[in-house]
Amino acid sequence: MGRSAHITMIENQSSGQSLLRLPASPMKKAFKVILGTLAGLIVILVGLGFFARGRSQAALGKTYAVTVRPLAIPADAATIGRGKHIAETRGCNDCHGHDYAGAKVIEDGAMGRLYGSNLTTGKGSKVAGFTDEDWVRAIRHGVGKDGRGLFIMPAVEYSHFSDEDLAAVIAFLKSVPPVDRDPVAPAYGPMTQILLTLAPEKMIAAAAIDHAHVAPPVSIAKAPTAEYGRYVATSCMGCHGANFSGGKIEMGPPDWPLAANLTPHADGHLGKWTEQEFISVVRTAKRPDGTTLNPVMPAAFGGMDDIELKALWAFFRSLPPVAQGTR
Repeated sequence: MGRSAHITMIENQSSGQSLLRLPASPMKKAFKVILGTLAGLIVILVGLGFFARGRSQAALGKTYAVTVRPLAIPADAATIGRGKHIAETRGCNDCHGHDYAGAKVIEDGAMGRLYGSNLTTGKGSKVAGFTDEDWVRAIRHGVGKDGRGLFIMPAVEYSHFSDEDLAAVIAFLKSVPPVDRDPVAPAYGPMTQILLTLAPEKMIAAAAIDHAHVAPPVSIAKAPTAEYGRYVATSCMGCHGANFSGGKIEMGPPDWPLAANLTPHADGHLGKWTEQEFISVVRTAKRPDGTTLNPVMPAAFGGMDDIELKALWAFFRSLPPVAQGTR
C-alpha cells in the first residue's frame, strides 16, 4: 500500500470537501513532552521560590526573648583605647566602615546587597537611644532592640568576649563621632534566601546561640600563650570553622575561595611556616613566596599586636592536624 494509505480522509459534511490530516510525527510528540516537562518544572520552581521567600522572611522577622546580664561600661581613656583596638582588629570595620557609619558588606547577584548599619549617633543611626543593655544584646546575642535577629552579625564569635573586652568595645563605640549616612536597603539574593530557608543559623547568629546559657569566659591574661590564642581565635571561626580547618565559607558568595586550613595539617601552611613568617603574612597579606592572600581575608587582623599574633600562632600549632574542610 502506498503513501495514500497513511492519509486519513475526513469528509466535511457541510461543504462536501475532503480534508487531509497527517498523523503527529515522533518529533512533535517529543516536543510536546518537553514542553509539558518544562512547564511542570517552572511551576515547581516558582512554588519553591515562594516557599523560600516565605521561610526567609519568617527567619528575618523572628524575634528572640533575651534577658541581658547587666554589664558595667567604664568611660576612661584606657578602656576606650582598648575597645578601639578590639573593634579595629576583630572585623567591625569590615561591615561598619572605618567611621562606623556603615559600609558595603556584600553586593553580589547570588547573595544580594547588604550594607552595615550606622553605629554612630548621626543621621541614619541604628543605635540612637541604645542603652548599655541594648549594646550587649546586639553584640553578645546578635539581637536588635526590636528583638529580631541581626542579619550576618557575627555574634557567635563575639559571644566569647570577656566582660572586660565587651565593655571596652561598647565604651569605644559610644564614643565615636556622629556621622550622617542614610541606610542602604538590603536585598536578599537567591542564595541568601536558600540559606535562610534551610539553615537560618548560618545567616542569623541569634538562631545559633543558646541565649539562656551564654557564659563569657573569665578574663584571660594577655600573653603569647595557646590559652590566650584560643580566646583571640574565636574571631576566626566564622570563616575557618569551629575546628579551624577552613574549607567552604558558608555565608559567602559561591565564588569566594576556600578558607585556609589553620591546623598543622600537610595541606595547610602552618606546618611549613615559622612563627615570624606567620606574623608577616597576617600583617602584610603576602605569603613567604610573595603571593598575595585573597582579599576575603580581613586585613584588619594585621593590626593585632605581637602578643596577640604570637598567641594565635601558639594556639594554631597546638591544634590536632585535620584535612582542610573537615568541620
